[in-house]
Amino acid sequence: MRTTTRLRQLLDQPGIIVAPGAYDCLTASLIEQAGFSACYMTGAGTSVAQLGYPDLGLATMSEMVRSASLIAQSVTLPLIADADTGYGGVLNIQRTVREYERAGVAALHLEDQVSPKRCGHLDQKQVIATEDMVQKVRAAVDARFDDDFVIIVRTDALAVTGWDDAMARAQAYADAGADVLFIEALRSKEEARKAVEQFSAPLLYNFVETGKSPLLSASELDELGFKIVIFPAAAFLSAAKAVREMLQVLKDRGTTADAMDGMVTLHDAFEVVGLSRMLEQDGRYS
Repeated sequence: MRTTTRLRQLLDQPGIIVAPGAYDCLTASLIEQAGFSACYMTGAGTSVAQLGYPDLGLATMSEMVRSASLIAQSVTLPLIADADTGYGGVLNIQRTVREYERAGVAALHLEDQVSPKRCGHLDQKQVIATEDMVQKVRAAVDARFDDDFVIIVRTDALAVTGWDDAMARAQAYADAGADVLFIEALRSKEEARKAVEQFSAPLLYNFVETGKSPLLSASELDELGFKIVIFPAAAFLSAAKAVREMLQVLKDRGTTADAMDGMVTLHDAFEVVGLSRMLEQDGRYS
């Protein structure tokens, strides 16, 4: 079964879809082995970990597609991927959708920020006109080859033009064909509740540690009526802390022997990405 169809089935079934954020194949494989039903390719994590840039819209479409392709090939989970602003006008949007589909992605999300965009939990964002984004959504819907490919549309208007405009935009995007709505940086549990009540379309919640939104658990969000929750930053924030602490031990003591409690074995790391399976496969031909 295609991962696009599997994601559609998850959207139709009861319960919230919890999609931790991966920034490379290792983190995606760990997410799958932990038993989650979906994986999210974080744009922020991709920019930080693979390009060495903050999340300021500096990643290109080709760089993001390459990352998505590698991650999609490394796991069997449906992959939801950040596609930023779509990387241009309506023709660029259509190419983006097709390239993400070819990469094996099950869903992407597009946002209505002015390009170059910035992380949705940073200040001083700007948004394009509603009418311009509606045209982008329509172009994205028309571009997909697979009708099960999920188009998620995000509005960043809440922090820019306010609640009423954000709600009006989200409804316009749903009317234009968005499968899932993503209202970025909701500021309270009450706002989250009100947002769900506004729409018949399913909603996605962005759980960003140290971000602007309340840290509501998956069960709380399920009770409120959200259909997807992504955790884009958890893996790379955790990795940054763990690696920083290990490097400090190495700098201070000249050895990592005292830091091994915070490590898996070399064999275990290889197993995460398929060591035994590949050796068995190799043995069939030896």
